[in-house]
Amino acid sequence: MSEEGSDAVRPMAQMAMVMNLDKCIGCHTCSVTCKQTWTNRYGTEYVWFNNVETKPGIGYPRRYEDQNQWKGGWTLDRKGRLQLKAGGRVRRLLSIFYNPDLPTIDDYGDPWTYDYQTVIDAPLGTPNPSAHSISALTGRDLKVRWGSNFDDDLAGAPEYATGDPDLAGLEDRVRMEYEQVFMFYLPRICEHCLNPSCVASCPSGAMYKRDEDGIVLVDQDRCRGWRFCVSGCPYKKVYFNHRTGKAEKCTLCYPRIEGGQPTICSETCVGRLRYLGLVLYDADRVTQAAATPDPQDLYEAQLSVFLDPNDPQVAAEASRAGIPADWLDAARRSPVYDLAVRHRVALPLHPEYRTLPMVWYIPPLSPVADIVGAAGYDADDPDQVFATIDALRIPVEYLANLFTAGDTKPIRTVLRKLTTIRTIMRAAQLGLAVDENLPASVGATMADLHDLYRLLAIGKYDDRYVIPPAHAEDAGRLMAQHEQLFCSLDSEGGPGMGGAGPPAPAGPVHPVAGGSTFRGDDGRTRFNLLGWDGRAAAPHLFPERET
Repeated sequence: MSEEGSDAVRPMAQMAMVMNLDKCIGCHTCSVTCKQTWTNRYGTEYVWFNNVETKPGIGYPRRYEDQNQWKGGWTLDRKGRLQLKAGGRVRRLLSIFYNPDLPTIDDYGDPWTYDYQTVIDAPLGTPNPSAHSISALTGRDLKVRWGSNFDDDLAGAPEYATGDPDLAGLEDRVRMEYEQVFMFYLPRICEHCLNPSCVASCPSGAMYKRDEDGIVLVDQDRCRGWRFCVSGCPYKKVYFNHRTGKAEKCTLCYPRIEGGQPTICSETCVGRLRYLGLVLYDADRVTQAAATPDPQDLYEAQLSVFLDPNDPQVAAEASRAGIPADWLDAARRSPVYDLAVRHRVALPLHPEYRTLPMVWYIPPLSPVADIVGAAGYDADDPDQVFATIDALRIPVEYLANLFTAGDTKPIRTVLRKLTTIRTIMRAAQLGLAVDENLPASVGATMADLHDLYRLLAIGKYDDRYVIPPAHAEDAGRLMAQHEQLFCSLDSEGGPGMGGAGPPAPAGPVHPVAGGSTFRGDDGRTRFNLLGWDGRAAAPHLFPERET
């Protein structure tokens, strides 16, 4: 809280995301389009700003969630104050030329391609020539042993999935046997945290969190390649470009966000499971919330940081803080605020890291009807349905280890609310009577549950993405506050399409679908994916066949 009084707040805006895990089908479209847009170039062969993991599984890089090994995120010292889990300045200074907490390329998996030239150059008549795998980094022959999706769909589960840190304490209940196995998909990007440990870990000050929308970026000109940001991030979503010697990370597609467009992973998501919106929070409460002593209280502590955009006092303070009126309106319509704060069905990923992450997840609800019938319960009786939540194939304790630092109560509350929505909508479809006390049993009204159903099941484009465009008039003020307020896209090997970006057009630029076509050095016309709004045609997006 600020010094003016207990009611004074210091509102700031944060762009945030919610993902509905019940809808993810593991198609990896988000990963591919993100890769094509941001890391399709030399030096980033192993880099995935967005990846989709199968849970249970050991993740990417290997066992990134084990902070006893990697020492990412924050912890509390003896006086209850926040400090980096990797240690203070002295320890970092002593290890500045050798960081023992840094994942190796073996933890990520050596990226590979195939020696297609062997097949192309094979003499006529050669029986079954084959292209063997070679390292994309060194060009040497490679036997593939690990990669970003090596345990996809529980591949090799008896060997790999048992190493999932979230299974700690559940070894007797979860076995990788066909009759008992479960899985769901967990898409991951940078969390763009309110209390980012990567920013605090950077010795050169290259990592920063933007004041206007909370997006965490890397100043490529300041980065000196110390890589403490890589080890400091508990989610391991900061990467090192071995060609440029700079750190890179998910930018939340900020050029699109500034134009009022969703991120490329959201735009191309097949399952329509992502939601983007603004939330307001009290900047003076962040440190206090992150320093909450009991890790299981961190979820509620983070919720207490958020401000109600419909509160007139909050709106007045936000206006005085320079937050534009259309941003306030967007915060009031934000699907992220509705799902995470108002309805409380979205949860943060590993709040025990104390970074206050801002990519939240709606936990998956296993198929309920079959379990209810197999247990001899009446599927039309909601109390019996609730009683089977503990019998779901996905253990409640496992979800709690992911989203609530092991506290199962919020998980059960969310699953009960999702089950209630299914029960009410099923009754409406079949003409069945519904107990009028059912919504109150999950702390909601019938209007709340219908609003949740609208968002989760039938939400349209403008319901899922409420993104106010950036204000150009603020550019001068922001530049005055910071020496450099940008994440370079035009440096050699920098983020964007193909290193230095598309070549300068030889002819006029023709706007297409919110982006543009450009003419390359070879005279061909190509399409700029970064500016595509996803709703119009995308000519020349893929190479054209030679005629």
